[in-house]
Amino acid sequence: MKTINKEVLVDAANRLLFSMSDEQYDTLEKEFGVLTKLMGAIGEIEGLENYEPMTFPFECTTDFLREDEALEPLPREVALENAGNVQDNQVKLPKVVL
Repeated sequence: MKTINKEVLVDAANRLLFSMSDEQYDTLEKEFGVLTKLMGAIGEIEGLENYEPMTFPFECTTDFLREDEALEPLPREVALENAGNVQDNQVKLPKVVL
């Protein structure tokens, strides 16, 4: 694991186009030290490889969604009857790229 030190933090801040004071860098370096220790402690848990990583902490269901039913498409004339500007059986839009 790469060591997080002040030089790494300054480089990351420069790449992200912001800067911090020396005091803020020192505080952030200490916080990363705590996080690194915690990640090391998690890695030492026995049997951890027997569990799948969790992507979301709650069970997500989609049973409230309606079933998708294929319907007949609208006839072209009906789909275009409310269009403001039609050309060659298509909706004509203003040019947005110069």
